[in-house]
Amino acid sequence: MRRKYLNSLAACAALAAIPVMISSLSVAQAPPVAPPLPVMPPSLPPSHVVDLMTAAGSAAFGAAWKVMEAKIVEVPAVANAMPQYKTTYNTTPRAGESGFDDSSWPVIDAKDLAARRGGGHVSFLWYRAMLTIPAKVGDFDTSGAQAVLTVLVDDYAEVWVNGHMPRRSGYPSPATIQGLNMPNRVVLGTAVNAGDKFQIAIFGINGPISVAPANFVWFREAQVEFYK
Repeated sequence: MRRKYLNSLAACAALAAIPVMISSLSVAQAPPVAPPLPVMPPSLPPSHVVDLMTAAGSAAFGAAWKVMEAKIVEVPAVANAMPQYKTTYNTTPRAGESGFDDSSWPVIDAKDLAARRGGGHVSFLWYRAMLTIPAKVGDFDTSGAQAVLTVLVDDYAEVWVNGHMPRRSGYPSPATIQGLNMPNRVVLGTAVNAGDKFQIAIFGINGPISVAPANFVWFREAQVEFYK
């Protein structure tokens, strides 16, 4: 009788453990979080514009710009690649991702966003800054405004905000991915408040890549537009 009782207890314990096991498996096998969909920025003239390529403009957001060249590295081919492909290529560092540590990167002046960088040909540069929304910029009250980051990098740029690159496959991107010498206009927030923080990481690309141009990577424009 005692053995039968103990067997019953063991069976009950095993059944009770099943939901926990299923929950653990669900967490372990959950797909990665999809990036947020981009929001279409306004096409009307902004209420106020701040030039981030000036010391005063970047200082208004407490922004300290940092820069680092990205390198092409050989890595193992991804799973299910055709058998003849044993290796492939990636870039390092992966500086757009959430939690990336750029503490060792050199700081540059805001005006030096316009400096030509890289060695030409196939060349990549990361630019990073934390933007903190101020309560006011001059006489302009930012509370409740829509804030749009606009950057134009020669030749291309990909823009990450708070660890994500908002995009939508199969649609013309209104924000994070554009063409040759085209502005990237990224909605940071549709109703911002003082103290809101946005970690910006911009991947500057020399291109067209297949042409390997003998020029460099630099900013033509970087600003925050407010709309009310």
